[in-house]
Amino acid sequence: MSRPPASPSDPSSEPGDNGSFQHQRTPETPSSLSGRPRPIAVISAVVAAEATALLAAAGWYGLQLLTAAPVLSFWGAVFTLALLLAFASWLYAVAVFLFRGFRWPRAGALVAQLFVLTIGFPTLTGGYPLAGLAMLLPAAVVIVLLFDKRVIRFASRSAGSPPAL
Repeated sequence: MSRPPASPSDPSSEPGDNGSFQHQRTPETPSSLSGRPRPIAVISAVVAAEATALLAAAGWYGLQLLTAAPVLSFWGAVFTLALLLAFASWLYAVAVFLFRGFRWPRAGALVAQLFVLTIGFPTLTGGYPLAGLAMLLPAAVVIVLLFDKRVIRFASRSAGSPPAL
């Protein structure tokens, strides 16, 4: 006897030979390459590029910290470096899992783009128009694409673990 999937986008669960449930992949599942909409790839690429920029900033910041650049608080600078590294790894996870079609990274990508907007507007109006536009335009594109019907349909997969009972 088979159980219905938890959501319409989940693969069907069928009992295997040893009685355990195994997920069967069908052409309609989000993990198939042919079914992945192009906006998902664009969003994932932009978020991964932002994560790479944060990683580069963390590297530059760490290099400045190692060369004894003057800082107000050494441990505050170490904490800032740790935050940059943590946010970069979080954004990489958001990009990868959104590309795979999971549901939770859409919110993470949206929040990250809102943070980019809050930094991009003052940068644009503060005398750095190219840097501001380099932040604002990709963030605006990602925000618009996150609400595309194809993206919402594709990124509706929950965790792929079999039912507990």
